[in-house]
Amino acid sequence: MIFDKLKKFDIVFDSPEVDCLPVFSSGDVVSGRVVLDLSGESRVESLKLHAEGFAKVHWTESRSAGSSTAYTQNYSDEVEYLNRREVLLQADNGEVTVLPAGRHEFPFSFQLPEETLVTSFEGKHGNIRYWVKVKLHRPWATVRKIKKEFTVIEPIDINTPALLAPQAGTKDKLARAWYRNFGQVSITAKIDRKGYTPGEVIPVFAEFDNCTSRSVVPKAYITQTQTFIARGSMKQKRAVVGTLSGDIVGARCRETWHGRAIKIPPVGPSILQCRIIKVEYMLKVCVDVPGTTKLCLELPLVIGTIPLHPFGSRTSSVSSQYSCNLEWLRMSIPEQPEPPPEYSSVVTEEEAEQRNNAAVPASQHAEDLSGILERPLMAFVQEFRFRPPPVYCEVDPNPQPLNMRPRCMTC
Repeated sequence: MIFDKLKKFDIVFDSPEVDCLPVFSSGDVVSGRVVLDLSGESRVESLKLHAEGFAKVHWTESRSAGSSTAYTQNYSDEVEYLNRREVLLQADNGEVTVLPAGRHEFPFSFQLPEETLVTSFEGKHGNIRYWVKVKLHRPWATVRKIKKEFTVIEPIDINTPALLAPQAGTKDKLARAWYRNFGQVSITAKIDRKGYTPGEVIPVFAEFDNCTSRSVVPKAYITQTQTFIARGSMKQKRAVVGTLSGDIVGARCRETWHGRAIKIPPVGPSILQCRIIKVEYMLKVCVDVPGTTKLCLELPLVIGTIPLHPFGSRTSSVSSQYSCNLEWLRMSIPEQPEPPPEYSSVVTEEEAEQRNNAAVPASQHAEDLSGILERPLMAFVQEFRFRPPPVYCEVDPNPQPLNMRPRCMTC
């Protein structure tokens, strides 16, 4: 029987790293091979491949219709993202194919849809999965099936204007318990941008103004909210994935965070394009007020897959090069000019002595003047450099009169 002869039935994806599962995105080509290892000659009718991708949600809720009547309400929905079929082995005339003993490999290849897919996800009330299923049909035998999943990650580039925009907000609250007011507490917070990637650190700039008569504790959280939608109903699951705790702010005191760091753990990217499953992130800056509910300020976050460009955006490299060429415009002029160099540092004593010995009487100057002018201009300039520099003085020897009107430099 084929059961005894089939030693191995497996799906192997083409991946640069053997030990790691392959990761794809929209438009990528998924390729691999189906491996059959037979211990003896076997008859096969067909070998078919089916690639699928679905987003599915499901949960139940208990309902009461009276004092003694209860029922369970089911909520479910699904969205199809991939459906591709391929025949790997089948005779044209419908007859069986005889495979000899040994190892047989059947390659496959298909392209994922060009339109945006959704990142793979596993949640409590739903999931987003992609897989390849292969069916082996044999005469007089049950269909043998094998299924292997692969991961899809849709890239989210945080180097976009919307995700590079700063996020800020202000919120206040009147703290009260029963009929007694304790005063007002307010929060003002800001972060550099909206988009981050796992492993990055978010510097939080915040100010906590505690005008109450009690001490408060400022904190910050990174929260993940999973939303499942089906038949007009919604189910949510929230989790805290990162925390930051500050110092106690005393009564009628103020505390400021100058870039307190909160690190993003290794979490999945945001899922915003799926109709029935959403994964959203939020930075919550809160104040715990004893005896009353906490005050929270929410700043939206998007967890992406493409980290921040070294220049902040893809197009800023050109502007950064332009700014580098204009660095000299930012150079400041010194308040006092540097004095000229000493004469001895320009002309050595030997050169000065040679110049003194080579001096000619005034009567001979007129005779030699024509010879000097006939020399090349460069030679004349080279001799001119041996003249001593002017006397330097930090006090202007010709000061401007006080009653003189300053001259306009643009005239």
